[in-house]
Amino acid sequence: MPRPRNSIPSYLPHQSGRARAVWTDSTATRRFKLLPGPFESPESRAAFARLLLELDVAPHHGGQPADSGGLTVNEILLAYLRHAELHYRGPDGLPTDEVRHVKAACRHVRELYGTALAVEFGPLALKAVRQRFVVLGWCRKTINARVERIRRAFRWAVGEELIPPSVHQALAAVTGLQRGRTPARETEPIGPVDDPTVDATLPHLNRHVRGLVEFQRLTGCRPGEACRVRRTDLDTGGPVWLYRPAQHKGSWRGRPRTIAVGPKAQALLREYFTPSLADYLFSPRRAVDERSAERKTPRYPSHMARNAKKRKAKPRRAPKERYTRLSYGTAVDRACDKAFPPPPPLCQELGESATKWRKRLTADQRAELKAWRKAHRWHPNQLRHSFATRVRKEHGLEAAQVLLGHAKADVTQVYAERDLDLAVSVAAKIG
Repeated sequence: MPRPRNSIPSYLPHQSGRARAVWTDSTATRRFKLLPGPFESPESRAAFARLLLELDVAPHHGGQPADSGGLTVNEILLAYLRHAELHYRGPDGLPTDEVRHVKAACRHVRELYGTALAVEFGPLALKAVRQRFVVLGWCRKTINARVERIRRAFRWAVGEELIPPSVHQALAAVTGLQRGRTPARETEPIGPVDDPTVDATLPHLNRHVRGLVEFQRLTGCRPGEACRVRRTDLDTGGPVWLYRPAQHKGSWRGRPRTIAVGPKAQALLREYFTPSLADYLFSPRRAVDERSAERKTPRYPSHMARNAKKRKAKPRRAPKERYTRLSYGTAVDRACDKAFPPPPPLCQELGESATKWRKRLTADQRAELKAWRKAHRWHPNQLRHSFATRVRKEHGLEAAQVLLGHAKADVTQVYAERDLDLAVSVAAKIG
């Protein structure tokens, strides 16, 4: 096994009589830098001390690759991903969704231009990556967001002095796709979901996910905020509780977020209280424990031994302490499939495995099934839109803005549908 390379620069003599620094950066690239002055001179020692400080601030800065004329796109993306995994983290220390989006965007750049030199990645290459996104069927807004993340990676590399500024300046000349002037598809704006649709889905959800849905319907909070409710974040001193989530969409900007919890939502939360104030009220782990406690069929020793053997060969992922925005949405999607099953022959037949079901469907039937699911599914963020629409209709735009936690009223108008009945009545009088 080869000896691991040293990431700390070594002060060594060069054949010219000068001093040099040699090290391996986090991209596994061997780097060197010639220092001014003879070996062991005060001038070279001072330059070496400056280099150590620069590498503390920017680990990817300094020196040249020992075996090539420049960094490749793969090396730039790898360095940026490691930076993103450390930079985009919440107060709990876990990576945010931004890391997942960065990886999704960089994967396609790596597949197309990974081995090319980073200084040669120009506007035409970025447009080619963008065209791949169009061919994959991504919507216009997602494409523009992913392209901006790619530009951000090269802008970061310029700030670390890994590539010249001209690379990012050239990429900045690529403008975003405009509505109606591109083959990329457009998405429908998110609208509210009606109560009968939500009510039909609730029986197919476990108790904790049902609590998430009802809490959102009563408070209008975001899905991620509902997943993070803890007793330690609740101020229960007044008739209306105040929920201050430790992490929310605007926390990185330093903006506070306070969610008013009324009597109905208070009664709902009390059903999920535990002795520990730090426990998440809506927990997948407790949901699994409750389901196991309700099991009526006894667990025989042979059954337990067989399960243990299976788990040893293929361990099951342990349930988490809290739901995430993605796991919450997945649970709602599965419940919608049960509440609104597709008609024959698209549906899964009795006794038919999921694998055989997928193989039985033709390409046209799979497309039809996908359209059916899209038309009969709703996602948790629509509950926020429904809440905003109801509050605006009954109490006005300002009340909706305060309850949703928006800094500007124009953002609230995106969530709250305008009162069409009021427009009709006014038009009937003046039109």
